[in-house]
Amino acid sequence: MILKIVIDTNVFISALRSSHGASYRLLRLVGKDRFTTYVSVPLVLEYESTAKRQSRSIGLLHSDIDDILDYLCMVSEHRRIFFLWRPFLKDPKDDMVLELAVEAEVEYIVTHNLKDFHGVEHFGIKAIPPQEFLRKIGEIP
Repeated sequence: MILKIVIDTNVFISALRSSHGASYRLLRLVGKDRFTTYVSVPLVLEYESTAKRQSRSIGLLHSDIDDILDYLCMVSEHRRIFFLWRPFLKDPKDDMVLELAVEAEVEYIVTHNLKDFHGVEHFGIKAIPPQEFLRKIGEIP
């Protein structure tokens, strides 16, 4: 069974910042048939705005970020969000991630901010850090 995930913005940015962590390793596996990644227009726009705001500190050009996002959009499953039942979580941006996760019926939201997703279990979704997800799919011991 191929697992279905939504990647939180903090994991995406962490992967862009360093090539040494679990976030980077996870992002390198996107599109390799180890799991299915889901995106929505609002989430991709959030990835883009956050990455471009931090592009200097990340060390990437805006065109590099565009290329990464183009690839991510090409290999991910797209979902439209037709319902909004906010607020459920404290941060509206986290609600956007949760809405996508519910619509796509994913098993996991991969995030560094576990406490921000407290309560998602009510939807049958688990919030886990990238390292734990990589362990689940057998990428790290």
